[in-house]
Amino acid sequence: MMMRTFAGVTLAALLSSPVFAQSTDTPPAFEIADVHTSPHRTFPFPDGGSLHGDRYAFHQATMLDLIAYAYGLDPSLVQGGPIWLETDRFDVIAKAPPKTSKETLKLMMKSLLAERFSLVTHTGSKPMPAWVLTVGKGKAKLKEGDETGKADCQYQEPPPNQPPGTVSNIVFVCHNTTMEAFAKDLHDWAGGYLTDPVVDSTGLKGAWDFDIKWTGKGQLQRAGTDGISIFDAVDKQLGLKLDLETAPRPVLLVNSVNQKPTPNAPGLEKILPTPPPAQFDVATIKPSKPDADFRGRINGDQVNVQGSTLKFLITFAWDLNPNDPEVLVGTPKWLDSDRFDILAKAVSDAPGGDGAEGPRIEIEDLRQMLKALLIERFKMQTHMEDRPVSAYTLIAVNPKLRKADPLSRTRCKEGPGPDGKDPRIATPILNRLLSCQNMTMAQIGDELQRVAAGYIYSPVLDGTGIKGSWDFTLSFSSIDQTRARAAGAGSAAGASAAGGGAAGGGAGGGGSSSDGSASDPSGALTLFDAVNRQLGLKLEKQRRPAPVLVIDHIEEKPTEN
Repeated sequence: MMMRTFAGVTLAALLSSPVFAQSTDTPPAFEIADVHTSPHRTFPFPDGGSLHGDRYAFHQATMLDLIAYAYGLDPSLVQGGPIWLETDRFDVIAKAPPKTSKETLKLMMKSLLAERFSLVTHTGSKPMPAWVLTVGKGKAKLKEGDETGKADCQYQEPPPNQPPGTVSNIVFVCHNTTMEAFAKDLHDWAGGYLTDPVVDSTGLKGAWDFDIKWTGKGQLQRAGTDGISIFDAVDKQLGLKLDLETAPRPVLLVNSVNQKPTPNAPGLEKILPTPPPAQFDVATIKPSKPDADFRGRINGDQVNVQGSTLKFLITFAWDLNPNDPEVLVGTPKWLDSDRFDILAKAVSDAPGGDGAEGPRIEIEDLRQMLKALLIERFKMQTHMEDRPVSAYTLIAVNPKLRKADPLSRTRCKEGPGPDGKDPRIATPILNRLLSCQNMTMAQIGDELQRVAAGYIYSPVLDGTGIKGSWDFTLSFSSIDQTRARAAGAGSAAGASAAGGGAAGGGAGGGGSSSDGSASDPSGALTLFDAVNRQLGLKLEKQRRPAPVLVIDHIEEKPTEN
């Protein structure tokens, strides 16, 4: 019988690959590990997975993230499992021999998941979509690389001092790169376009040199005729093609996994002591050049920030929403206008302190390091307290939600739902498309704060009285797309009802029409109107206490370098 293929590779070959193969040897394991629920973060995302000396850390990781990492898979290839697989987050801090390879660290994580969470899996296949990379009609526009040289793709910073409003393209210069590696990287780089995995089916062997330049999906409309999508860039610049196809693919099926890990070992603190607070070894702070664009980059143990306001740096360091005008109290006017450049290097024994080629500083450590730096150099004195702020309660008007399969995972993704409909194609200004499944009303409120931080600043309370879990899709315009609408509506006579919501959304969610009555010739739609029209719910504005950062003292100029 003929074996079905996907992207030119047989299913049997993939299932026998090291990712899926089972070993009879005793698998490697961490010496000891601290596994615990992650602390709350305003915008959680998985970070870490690197070894610094003998200390391994993975922060804010869902069980899906941990399984995908351990098995070396794209998360879409991990199927099944309990409903919390993509929502509960964990921190894993562990000890391993210095210089342990990345592949061995993955095997150690696999052992940890089996031991601490009783993870049980098996392999199978399932029809799944993927972007298939092939050679176009002509010859590929690639230059043969030197296979003995270093393989890398380097992101190119935009030119300095560009005019305000300039749309910068995303540029990568690649050397000695295989098509298999390029396909994987392309999915990571262009996630706004490529929500499904990219699979190499070019048949091109060896390593290649090439440049590729495209416009980010969120900036494509604003770029106009100067913009170029990732699909056109791959076609015109590389002579390759991306097509969305569906075919059987090898998957890892989760049979069972515990929601709570087994307790940490006794005496953990002696074997795996808490390290001293992460800090910079040296840091220079200076005023930015006039009209400098904001840029930030972590390169190993170095941090390079340009053109940043102090307000943004503070909100990042304290894990606050930078869009929220009420989250900082006692701020001088210059906090959101004066811009600074920071070039800093971590101490040699800090996480990430292994040089530019070593593991990069992790975000959790960077927040701590930046907070200490700002307090020291700007003589900051602060405290947290609860104060009344603008917030929202979700209420039911005429609910338009689909009853969920109670066994499906609770999740939200950017992109079309099961029906495959994508309103962004016909109306690009509706540039946000959220597809969610098996979510309670409370979870919907939490998700809106996370994915629409330009509109929603504080936790959304559930006032719907609706029980159970639901599926839905939500199509709306991002906050930058509605600002022009807000300005126009705010000055138009007789438009107070419609403009109030748009203006509030444009200013950061200060109000909303929320009754579905607003309309806009461009097709822009605020989050508030989308929730009302498409879900039959309403985000009702209220004032209630929430934590804010009070700045008791701050100097306008930093101390000398």
